[in-house]
Amino acid sequence: MPVSFSSTSRQADPHAKREASNYANPLPSREFILDTMVEQGVPLKVEDLYHLLDIGVDEQEIFNRRLNAMEREGQVMRNRKGALCVAEKLHLIAGKVVGHADGFGFLIPDDKAKLGSEDIFLSPKEMSQVMHGDRVMVRQAGIDRRGRPEGKIVEVLERATNKLVGRLIREQGVTLVSAEDKRINQDILVPPGQDMNAKPGQVVVVELIEQPSSYAKPIGKVIEILGNYADSGMEIEIALRKHQLPYEFPRAAVAQAEKYPRLVQESDWRGRIDLRELPLITIDGETARDFDDAVFCEPQGKGWRLVVAIADVSFYVKPSDALDKEAFDRGNSVYFPRRVIPMLPEALSNGLCSLNPDVERLCMVCDMQIDAMGTVKHYKFYPSVMLSKARMTYTKVFEMLSEPEGELAKEFNWLMPHVQHLYALYKVLLASRERRGAIEFDSQETLMIFNENGKIDRIEATSRNDAHRLIEECMLAANVCASDFLKENDHPALYRIHEGPTPEKLEALRTFMGEFGFGVGGGDTPHAKDYGKLLARIKGRPDEQLLQTVLLRSMQQAVYSPDNIGHFGLAYESYTHFTSPIRRYPDLIIHRAIKAVLNGEKYNAGDWHALGQHCSMTERRADDATRDVNAWLKCYYMQDKIGEVFEGTVAGVTSFGLFIALDGIYVEGLLHVTELGNDYFNYDKARHEMAGERTGVRYRLGDRLRIKVSRVDLETSKIDFVLAPKGDETSSDEDTDDVAQANSSPYSKSAVVKPGSAARSKSASANANSPRNKSINLKSASPKSSGAKVSSKAKPVSKAKPASTAKPKKTTNQKAKKVTSR
Repeated sequence: MPVSFSSTSRQADPHAKREASNYANPLPSREFILDTMVEQGVPLKVEDLYHLLDIGVDEQEIFNRRLNAMEREGQVMRNRKGALCVAEKLHLIAGKVVGHADGFGFLIPDDKAKLGSEDIFLSPKEMSQVMHGDRVMVRQAGIDRRGRPEGKIVEVLERATNKLVGRLIREQGVTLVSAEDKRINQDILVPPGQDMNAKPGQVVVVELIEQPSSYAKPIGKVIEILGNYADSGMEIEIALRKHQLPYEFPRAAVAQAEKYPRLVQESDWRGRIDLRELPLITIDGETARDFDDAVFCEPQGKGWRLVVAIADVSFYVKPSDALDKEAFDRGNSVYFPRRVIPMLPEALSNGLCSLNPDVERLCMVCDMQIDAMGTVKHYKFYPSVMLSKARMTYTKVFEMLSEPEGELAKEFNWLMPHVQHLYALYKVLLASRERRGAIEFDSQETLMIFNENGKIDRIEATSRNDAHRLIEECMLAANVCASDFLKENDHPALYRIHEGPTPEKLEALRTFMGEFGFGVGGGDTPHAKDYGKLLARIKGRPDEQLLQTVLLRSMQQAVYSPDNIGHFGLAYESYTHFTSPIRRYPDLIIHRAIKAVLNGEKYNAGDWHALGQHCSMTERRADDATRDVNAWLKCYYMQDKIGEVFEGTVAGVTSFGLFIALDGIYVEGLLHVTELGNDYFNYDKARHEMAGERTGVRYRLGDRLRIKVSRVDLETSKIDFVLAPKGDETSSDEDTDDVAQANSSPYSKSAVVKPGSAARSKSASANANSPRNKSINLKSASPKSSGAKVSSKAKPVSKAKPASTAKPKKTTNQKAKKVTSR
């Protein structure tokens, strides 16, 4: 079929308005380009597209960039003659490669809807030519022996790995680097003279010279020697590079930050409301150094006035400047034990932007009027200048509330009325929250205590108090107002969205809960209140922890998106992040949007969907990195405990074994299926259990077990357990039954594992990515902290004294997130 060279008017582009709003010199949209190519029905040369789409000579360079981007993302590809083809017409599937430690992998399609949400299996042979994270085009080549669609890689669109961190190995004169990221299964070959004289076993950074292919291993050269594996702080250095976290600020960004004066200048006050006399205070943790928010509350009629002042980072970080580009790349600050990787240089994050006490600071204010029922009746946003009157901590404020006649209350007697006003408002907001139906999960927080050598000395349980919850409710109120403000003014925004359970997860949840005599209300679209009612019914039961965990895992992960679909867990129709612009890029974007509305303008952030995906990615990246570091530190801590016996709880059930969370030390490891007994064990995913065919013994989520530590592997951050024989008194723990008997419900045969039948695979070892760490990440709903931990449900409080500590909770590794966290 000959190509029609009749020009297609750009006016016919249905997305022309969107392109014009995003770009100064708009081009035909990607959708319109694809439609035009499909209409022609044949592969097209670039010159043909110039003519068909009226691309002028001065537009050709930027148009070529758009085509290249479409090619990288798998929308089009070039044939052997250099003509562009629509990928769909070639029955090719674009997506991202996810590697597995055992050598195989999967393609995560860009458009899952076309494949029924199935990933495509990639054999070890196919994976030999790519690495984890690469973008590829795949042709479906059949079905594997387990019934999964299997693919053959046709083209590599984009390489994700140029540098990696790993351990140097020297065998028979050949130097290799084994990647720390076990999803990269190929060792990197290092040619002679390219190893910087690194010693075997040392941790190095290698730069790839040649990418892998079907015929050859990847080749690289050592560009940095980090040191020995057990060096203090090495776990963080590895995590930074493994997860490709930006950790060094470009000179331009540092220079820009340090160029600002250390104090606010009077010229900066222009157009701002002066709140320097208002007794605004910050309330944060003892170790915090970057203070995003300050609060003030006073009675107003039958209700309250709440002022939430947030650092005005957008005044100093302008779109597309050096600071902004680096903040975008980082996406958020990352909080490791004993080390922080900030989103902004210290001159801003701990200095000019931080609301430190007794110094003038620029801020954006959300000034709210709240009625006696906890409803925000009116709010307004405005730029301001403030002066924090005190840097308070959660511990101090809670002590003042608990002991109003105590020494601390007397020391801060001038502040006491303000703190009591905040607490009174908190109780009103808490009641409103309960009526709204926001979900609350009880869970455990832990704190690592380090010795002088930088290793864990002990792990302690911590608790949240009403001072934490007080600030949390104030931040939630400001975030909701920010979301409402942008929505009402019809301005694009990056919402914090949290969808309800998927139909598949909802069905599995109802099946599981039905065995216990519970139902989940709400039909096909349950509300947070339906979850709340169920949580209320199971509260206090012996199996409460089990049922709560299953409820939590039925939920999805919160993400950033310009499409406002509400926040299921918090029970908000509209929600965004406004209160932490020092440590979260989405909050900075929201500040710019609010300022634009106040000035009668529109803030153009470019592609809002791409921005949301990027910010969601950086958040997950930070979580993965901190999880790796915590897992390694806990492995190091457990090295001298091999042979000791502990009590624990089944925290995850998989086809290859049980993950056990140990009491008292808050560490998790794997009890492999071959250690469960001489039987064939069937894994039932829906019921979260393993059942023996012959013996009938069952192991279920939430069961109590007595185990012995059998192996600790620092290299892979894995801890292995075996069942402790009765009468084993290696530790001083009290005796309990080895196996907690589960109910007698029937089980499925979704997986059969023969104990001892084969050597154990890498996938069967415990690590920080245990199944329970795959649960919904609700901590990121937190308005205040990018890594806010989970709190328990607030207890009823008396007028004389607020509720004290949270109930016993699960381990840190569990990452059971409470929807309420800021």
